[in-house]
Amino acid sequence: MGPNTNYKNFMGVSTFMKKLLQKLNKPSAKYSILALVLIGAVITVAGVVVMNKSLDYFSQTEFCVSCHTMQQNYEEYKQSIHYSNAKGIRAECVDCHQPKDFVGKIWRKMGAYKDVYHHFVTGKIDTPEKFEEHRLELAQKVWDRMADENYKTCTTCHSYEAMDHDKQSVQAMKEMIPAAKENMACIECHKGIAHELPNMAGGFRKTFETLTASATAPAGAKKLFSIEEKSLFATADANGKVEGQLLPASEVEVVGEEGDMLKVRVQGWIETNGKGRVMTEYMGKRVFKATVRGDVKATETVISEEVDPATNIAWKQVAVNAYITKDHLVESIDPIWDYASEMYASSCNSCHAAPAPGHFTANGWISSLKAMSAYYRLSKTEERTLLKYLQNHGSDTGGAGAH
Repeated sequence: MGPNTNYKNFMGVSTFMKKLLQKLNKPSAKYSILALVLIGAVITVAGVVVMNKSLDYFSQTEFCVSCHTMQQNYEEYKQSIHYSNAKGIRAECVDCHQPKDFVGKIWRKMGAYKDVYHHFVTGKIDTPEKFEEHRLELAQKVWDRMADENYKTCTTCHSYEAMDHDKQSVQAMKEMIPAAKENMACIECHKGIAHELPNMAGGFRKTFETLTASATAPAGAKKLFSIEEKSLFATADANGKVEGQLLPASEVEVVGEEGDMLKVRVQGWIETNGKGRVMTEYMGKRVFKATVRGDVKATETVISEEVDPATNIAWKQVAVNAYITKDHLVESIDPIWDYASEMYASSCNSCHAAPAPGHFTANGWISSLKAMSAYYRLSKTEERTLLKYLQNHGSDTGGAGAH
């Protein structure tokens, strides 16, 4: 490339820049710059006004409930304290579901397309029956979104600083004072304040169905965990006499295989001076692992003996051999704990903020869970799995990080 070429390129760029400056200085032969600026300003202001008016219209409760899918939710809302109360203060739909700041408001409006899409296109929620079927899923999305927004739709109206606890009922004061100290979110205790709570069991029971479908002992596995109660046999015969029971979330060591049965070694602790039929996970803690009797009990071998310094009770660490079927077993405890954690959140967080598993000791969780049994509906197996999860993540069993 020669010097003439470089010069031509330079002159071409220079000419373009001159034309651009001329266009900017006098963009129109007909209108002055001031006139164009004023026109632009008018268009901008008109656009802002139209947008605000549009947002106001689309944020009215009447618009929100114009879709028949929302009629059931609207009737529930009309029965709530947010709709009618002694102070005459009403929280409209957008007060709870739409942030007040401009960015949050626009973001929420953009996200609402999913509701419209599932109503008019997929038909996922276009009838009351379908809506009820997906209520838990929809509610969870709202709760998650509120958490992501740091619950700012709640705190716009409610703040701990503005509360006068002396004017609250005794029960409300008892709950609100510690909640204020921990700066808890409103919906940790008030999820059902404006709408009916979904069937909270639906989620974790579906999780259990999925877990059960794949819970078959893989060939060659050396360590397995039960996802529910399993019968213990002294021989490789599933139709034989039951000589004990393995409880949910309990570990076994695989030592052999005979046909459709696994020969396993079950290890745990029993009280030295007791009948020795109840095996626990830990010495001195009522975290039950299995019950053994008869010919299974007869295979017992002692691994070690210790005295619990807290109670001065003598314990033996023992192991027994037994046979179990290959179903309802997984190689890792993690999916069982995930299922149990979901059950805990669904069953115990639906009415109030449930304490963290590490809040109580393993033995303390027995009475704590029993005290709440009137408020949840779990099967005996579900309750045993939940208790085992809480106990294994208790304050004296290492907490969540140890399991």
